[in-house]
Amino acid sequence: MSASADRRFVNHFAAVIVLLHVVVIGFFFLARTIGARTQEEALRADPMAMRAATQRIAPFAREAVAGADNSALVAQDEAATSQAAKPKVLELNGQQTFDLACHLCHATGVSGAPRFGNQADWAPRLAKGKNVLYQHALQGFQGQKGVMPPKGGRPDLSDHSVRAAVDLMASRAG
Repeated sequence: MSASADRRFVNHFAAVIVLLHVVVIGFFFLARTIGARTQEEALRADPMAMRAATQRIAPFAREAVAGADNSALVAQDEAATSQAAKPKVLELNGQQTFDLACHLCHATGVSGAPRFGNQADWAPRLAKGKNVLYQHALQGFQGQKGVMPPKGGRPDLSDHSVRAAVDLMASRAG
């Protein structure tokens, strides 16, 4: 009797597991069907996604054909080279810039950095004026207490973003 009860339990357990698998697979295909419609429309509406897809499926190389007009090949190569050579500049607000670049040193006072929100650390620096703070933050500074790398070591930050971070730290210091 116990062998048949065990067999019945294993059969019921296997049936439940198979049923759960069928339900999960059904939900998977239902989600794919619903998502495919909305996802495809969103991708077609997004020009950056379309440009990225076009670049992914473009041929790896283009051939110049003798006797044909190949000027389009040269112009595309020059445009791609000039865009690749241009560094991207990050345009962030003060808090985002602080979180990205400044937090590493100004949260703990590494290398003599004035700690965020510490009035005693910031008072002598604020006394020199904001223009000096901006200059040191943008161009770098080496003083008696430590070193400030240009733009906090992030040359990809815009000058406006660095000034916004300086304004944020100065406003919290006093």
